[in-house]
Amino acid sequence: MHKFYRVVALGLVFLATIACVSNEKIIYLQNLEDNQPINEGELISYEIPEYKLQFNDIIDVNIQTVDDMIKNGFNNQATVMNNQIGNIAGQNGGDVYYMTGYTVDKIGNIRLPIIGEVNVKDKTVDEARIQIESELRKYVTTEVYVKVKLGGIRYSALGEFRRPGKFVVLQDRMTIFEAIANAGDLNVVAKRDEVLLIRQYPEGTKLHRLNLNDRQLISSPYYFIQPNDQIYAEPMKVREVGAGENAAQSILLFASVLTTVLLLVNLFAK
Repeated sequence: MHKFYRVVALGLVFLATIACVSNEKIIYLQNLEDNQPINEGELISYEIPEYKLQFNDIIDVNIQTVDDMIKNGFNNQATVMNNQIGNIAGQNGGDVYYMTGYTVDKIGNIRLPIIGEVNVKDKTVDEARIQIESELRKYVTTEVYVKVKLGGIRYSALGEFRRPGKFVVLQDRMTIFEAIANAGDLNVVAKRDEVLLIRQYPEGTKLHRLNLNDRQLISSPYYFIQPNDQIYAEPMKVREVGAGENAAQSILLFASVLTTVLLLVNLFAK
């Protein structure tokens, strides 16, 4: 019987050891070995890819004349109202720009009132604005102000997130860590060093592996997410053990299992 207890105790220690997740696996932005260290306070230059509009993007187009500006000021009231509604819709999982914006079709066109079809495929937001303004001047003789913005950043968070789902964030730029925080952060058992980024390009889709533990990520072209990105976090092997997220939870879990085993042993010993 003493030998049995010793085997069970050793098994408990072994399982608790393999079930624990070390801090090195869950701490973001570390100076990893074999990489050039980045000191705190050091200025980090990062690369912001110039986003090109593509199929299924939604853009918000706002046009004001001089009379509109005199009457309503520089901030168009309709735009302000749309932004307020968009904030509420975004919090509830909706997408206000799906109803009020202009969706890029399969051949890269958007259809605007008066102007008709305008091709914006492979254009930046500024290039699309210049194109729309040029087409509009064919029909409008008064001075106009055209503002074009992306209808928010749409992305999906899948896998080991605390709050996975599809999100719409009404801003122009968003880092990978802001996107993760918006999805409730990653679970402890998520593989932070092998996060899969699925990114859409005009010519197709590419898969990129990201190491969130590596501080060098800040200077990579994937530090800022783009519209229609999908972020997938895989689980660690410890997930298969079914243990707790930390040592205390793991020990408590295995202690409960041990107590049950001992009760059964005593029951059958009688």
